[in-house]
Amino acid sequence: MTTNYQGAFSRRNLIKLGAGAVSGAVVTSVIGSNLTTPEPAIADNDITPDQALQKLLDGNKRFVERKRQNPNQDYARLEQVAKGQKPYAAVLGCADSRFPSEIIFDQGLGDLFVCRVAGNVATPEEIGSLEFGTLVLGAKVLMVIGHKRCGAVEATIKGAQVPGQIASILDAIKPAVNSAKDLPGDRLENTCKANIALQVERLKTSPVIAELITAGKLKVVGGYYDLDNGAVTMIS
Repeated sequence: MTTNYQGAFSRRNLIKLGAGAVSGAVVTSVIGSNLTTPEPAIADNDITPDQALQKLLDGNKRFVERKRQNPNQDYARLEQVAKGQKPYAAVLGCADSRFPSEIIFDQGLGDLFVCRVAGNVATPEEIGSLEFGTLVLGAKVLMVIGHKRCGAVEATIKGAQVPGQIASILDAIKPAVNSAKDLPGDRLENTCKANIALQVERLKTSPVIAELITAGKLKVVGGYYDLDNGAVTMIS
C-alpha cells in the first residue's frame, strides 16, 4: 500500500509555515524583468513535461542496469553549451556526495539545472534558482530528490543540537517529522519521503512555478533515491 506523503501538506498549511502567497502580478513582473531577454520568457522546447520525466527515469534505469550511455559529455557538447543553456529538467537534490544527479540519471553537460542543499530543502534561494531554471531556461520537469538514510532528516528526528546555520536546515524538515511520526514502518524512511513531499508542496507555492504548472509547461514531482541499488522511485 502506497502512502500519500504529499497529501499531508496542503497549501494552507504551508502558508501558515511562512511560505506565503504572492499575487499573480509578481509573475508578470518576473517575466518583464531584466532576468529575461526580449524574447518570450519561457524557452521554446519540443519536449513535454511527461517526456522530460520519462527521460530522467530512463536514464536512471540505465544507471541501475549498468548500461550508462554517458551522453553529452564530450568536448563538442562542452563547446555547444558554452554558448547558452536550455536544460530539459531541473533538480532539487540533497547535497549528499553519494548521488550526483548527472550520474544517477545518466545525463551530461547542459541537460540538468541542479540545485543541491542538505536535506533537499526548498529555501527561498533554492526556489528562486528553480524559478529561473524553469521560467527562463525552460526546464519542463522539476524533481525534488531525497534519499535513503538522509543524515539531515535523521538529525531532525533526533532533535540534534547543531552549531551555526545547520539548524535552519533542520527547521525546514521538522514539519515532515511531525507528519510521518504515526505512519507504520521505518520511521527514518517514512520521514525522508515525507520531507520530499513537503518540499514539492513548498515549490508549488511559488506563483512562478504554479503558473507554469497551470499552463501545462511544467511538472513538479518527488523522487526517492536508494543508496544501496541506485534506483529512483517516484513518491509524488
